[in-house]
Amino acid sequence: MKSIHVAGNTYVLDFPALHLPYYKKSETEIILLDTGLKREHEAVLLGFLEEENLTVSGILCTHAHIDHVGNAAWLKEKYGCPIAMPKVEAEIVSSLLNLKIFYGTYPMNRIRDHFGHMVIKADRFIEETETEILFQGVPFSIIHTPGHSAGHIAITTPDDVTYIGDALISEEVMRSSKLPYAHILSKDLMSKMKLYHLRSSWYILAHKGIYTDIKDLITDNIYFYKNRAEEILKVIEKPMTFEDILKSLSRSMRINISTPFKYIVVERMLRCYIEYLEETGKIALVLEENFLKYTKISHQR
Repeated sequence: MKSIHVAGNTYVLDFPALHLPYYKKSETEIILLDTGLKREHEAVLLGFLEEENLTVSGILCTHAHIDHVGNAAWLKEKYGCPIAMPKVEAEIVSSLLNLKIFYGTYPMNRIRDHFGHMVIKADRFIEETETEILFQGVPFSIIHTPGHSAGHIAITTPDDVTYIGDALISEEVMRSSKLPYAHILSKDLMSKMKLYHLRSSWYILAHKGIYTDIKDLITDNIYFYKNRAEEILKVIEKPMTFEDILKSLSRSMRINISTPFKYIVVERMLRCYIEYLEETGKIALVLEENFLKYTKISHQR
């Protein structure tokens, strides 16, 4: 893991599958933008901070997914630093019960064992109406980009560097990803469109890259997600249960579902596309032989 200087006081920690930005407030204090995965990144992140004699004076989170708030709790405990995140995201990780509500398909013991370390009390809620915040004496611009998660935001540092978070994925990730996740795909696509109007000197993607121009990448992202939805639509040749669709899609896309946990992950990813197809009038939910099934809607002229 290395630290990359982007511009001014804005840097990026370069993990194998993640870019973790930080803003250097002083020679010894930084503000982290997201915190990475606990198991994969905690030890390396701590080693970097100690080696560089740095203290985390604040954490600014784009959203409350496990690879973005994974180390927030122990960093807050170690450094006593405040945490700011979108209000709806902060509510998700405020308790095990709220995590259970969000991850509805997981039993409570799995919520505790797998997601328990994510529980954190945010010190500063970022409201949906806020476009500028002063955090730890540093002004940041906020771009609300919901969709990948309920309250996802992008963050621009005083150096005109925008951290896109997970609102976009890189070409490399698109080449390797079967079903990239979106909490609400229709909102995610709208947020990607919104990014066309963004004007920054630099852009950082969490997964993963540093860019000076993202227009073509936005277009590629929109096409990629919509194309995945169309591929799923092709699978629905007759009224099919969700399980039928998942089974057929795993074969056609060669998705290896080797464990119960992998199944739950893939099921969660597929569901956002099914909901998008239903929301956009491509499929409908019907009851057939006591089973809920999805069927294509024919649009006759």
